[in-house]
Amino acid sequence: MPDDVPTPDEVWRMLLQTVGTRDKWKRAITERTGLPFSRIKILRQLRCGPMTVKELAAAAAMDAPAATVTVNDLEERGLVLRSVDPANRRTKVVSITELGGQVVADALATHDPAPESIAALSESDLRTLRDLLRKLDR
Repeated sequence: MPDDVPTPDEVWRMLLQTVGTRDKWKRAITERTGLPFSRIKILRQLRCGPMTVKELAAAAAMDAPAATVTVNDLEERGLVLRSVDPANRRTKVVSITELGGQVVADALATHDPAPESIAALSESDLRTLRDLLRKLDR
């Protein structure tokens, strides 16, 4: 393969390097909400609807014990509710409360500035990049 033909893996690594870890944004969310970012991850997952703790753990890339501790904490804060799953009475589902929805909305409203390398792109390059990313988001 010629050197000028990019591979998907090469492009993916470059995207990850450009975007970075978003640590500043995560810290800003923690400061704004008073919650560890792991709690926000769980609340964000629950915006789509109720889930079991096992489903939450998988969706948030956590192990089940950590997800249980997180849900316990969120429940104590009034941000989530546990209830019996009507489809399987042996299972409990977790759902977000109105207050939890407000907290996650506030967290996600936290400004997340573009990395300098993206902010430095020309209007034309930004448009091209945006259009390519829209293709990936379908």
